[in-house]
Amino acid sequence: MRNEKTAVNEGRTRTEKFKAQAEHTEANKEVKKSIGADKQKSVEDLATTAGKAAREKSMKQLYDTTEKLTGKYSKPERQVKDKEDKQIPEIQGQRNRWVENPEELSNRPTLSNPLDIGAAPTDLLIDVTSPTIEEIRMTTRLIKSGEIAGPDNIPTEALKSEIEATADMLHVLFKKIWEEERVPTDWKGGHLVKIPKKGGLSACENYRSTTLPSVLGNVFKSVAEPMEGS
Repeated sequence: MRNEKTAVNEGRTRTEKFKAQAEHTEANKEVKKSIGADKQKSVEDLATTAGKAAREKSMKQLYDTTEKLTGKYSKPERQVKDKEDKQIPEIQGQRNRWVENPEELSNRPTLSNPLDIGAAPTDLLIDVTSPTIEEIRMTTRLIKSGEIAGPDNIPTEALKSEIEATADMLHVLFKKIWEEERVPTDWKGGHLVKIPKKGGLSACENYRSTTLPSVLGNVFKSVAEPMEGS
């Protein structure tokens, strides 16, 4: 009798454990489902906000919303060495070294016999009118999607999400730049991206670098260059 009671008690405990485990698993599923629904709603709300910002031609809000949608991720700075192979502990010193390295690579000795290029015999025919809305619209459509934002923090998707609104706004901006002959400072530089090669990653010489320019600056350049060559 005692053995039977023990068996029943053990069976009841096992049943309760299975039941509790099943309830826990079900509750866990509901929590995950709720979190997923909240995330989906958050994304949909941001997409709605982005669409509204585009319709209202609020470029800043459109950029900010797109930034939230895409998210950001940045790796910590890797400690680098100077020319004497010594570690540079300060962050600013490391960044200065990253700037120096591509400058050293790009510097070339002056030619001993430079080419003598004379002036053109006739004036070139150059269209000096500012870019049209149609030219800006066509150029915006042609820019490659997924380009990383440059110093102005404007991604390609922000421009291509509402091309008509983008073309209208950029037409006003480009016309002003064209007439004043002053390009925004952000368009003159870019984000330096370090691409590792073979060798120790603490030495700047073991990286090649590329610059991510402003997407807006690239659009302006693409629109302006054909006009200069026409």
